[in-house]
Amino acid sequence: MNQYRTVLCAVAVLAAAPTFAAGLGAAQVVERNVAARGGLEAWRAVTSIKLTGQMDAGGTENARLPFELTLARPNKSRLELKFQDKTAVQVYDGTQGWKVRPFLNRDEVENFTPAEAKVAASAGELDGFLIDYARKGYKVESRGSEFVEGKPAYKLLVTGKGGDQHTVWVDESSFLEVRIDAEPRKLDGKMHKVWVYYRDYKTVSGLGIPRTLETVVDRVEKHHTMTVETVVVNPPLSAALFAKPQLPAAH
Repeated sequence: MNQYRTVLCAVAVLAAAPTFAAGLGAAQVVERNVAARGGLEAWRAVTSIKLTGQMDAGGTENARLPFELTLARPNKSRLELKFQDKTAVQVYDGTQGWKVRPFLNRDEVENFTPAEAKVAASAGELDGFLIDYARKGYKVESRGSEFVEGKPAYKLLVTGKGGDQHTVWVDESSFLEVRIDAEPRKLDGKMHKVWVYYRDYKTVSGLGIPRTLETVVDRVEKHHTMTVETVVVNPPLSAALFAKPQLPAAH
């Protein structure tokens, strides 16, 4: 996908204003988004979800590593990333988080840094920021419209219970999320904006789920892509899955 607009495309975008359905406020956009993703009752019935696939490995040229991501309500997550014969683990139990990074020769269980904990706490539930937002205690406001990858999209500001804010862009035609902003990253002593693009939606158990997620850091050429290959809705899970990882006893 071409991440940068050509001069001709840029001129066309500047010359034309987005044409959106008249009179749609934030609540109406969210209502159509929820319907496009399968409906409120269908998502309320989801207590957990497991995704597997391939993702880009940071710092490794063109490497794609298998991952398994398990999400559970209200805000639990477990990510396993396999590299050769080693497995990296990142767990958040809704309050605190831990990580194990053997491929960096760190075989101990480490606590999340304050920055990592902040990101995990503000990440939202498994169905995103918009579905059932009022029940979650979120506030959604319209911020007009913008083009996202050449297509008009509604721009919504979501404010969480703790005051954390995220911007969500919803495609004007499909009413699916196409981009969200993520926690800024500090690189080379400077803060860089971060966006996650959602693409290639597929229907699984009646739910609309993006199969490609691309993370883009402002002014950084290399992007990182997660490709989802399988989705399991409401898999049986052990409570220990989201507990502090236990390392095998040394022999």
